[in-house]
Amino acid sequence: MDTCFLGQMNGLCGAQMPAIMFLMTGLHTGIVGITIHLFDADPGIDESWEEVVEVSFQAPKGVITLMEWAADQGARMAVPAGSYRARYQGRAMQTANELDTNDNDTPVDTYRLDLWLAPPAPDRVVKQTSTVAAYWHDWASKLEASE
Repeated sequence: MDTCFLGQMNGLCGAQMPAIMFLMTGLHTGIVGITIHLFDADPGIDESWEEVVEVSFQAPKGVITLMEWAADQGARMAVPAGSYRARYQGRAMQTANELDTNDNDTPVDTYRLDLWLAPPAPDRVVKQTSTVAAYWHDWASKLEASE
């Protein structure tokens, strides 16, 4: 997990390993909602999301793998090969974190991952409103110094 975030400022979407993305959620255990969208160009920022981060990543073989916490393997997704920008957005992350475990089939926190071909650029925290997101951003920003 650490390797996915090494050298990043944001701690919600780790993209430092080729073809792997590690996504943090507020919920510890249970179902979260996520949608993934592939665009031709930057779709713009939807201000209704509470947490927003951006990363660049490489999909050299036209496949990416989305990893979740403590997973041995992730969900593979075919995309055109190339250099991408990803915008990971979340809602109700703090509420879900305080709940910790969701035994229902209805997600508490929801996420959206927007992808588009773009030249590499530094990762960035676009918007941060929750304590749990601040915790993960702080964690990620200190990884390089501790490695």
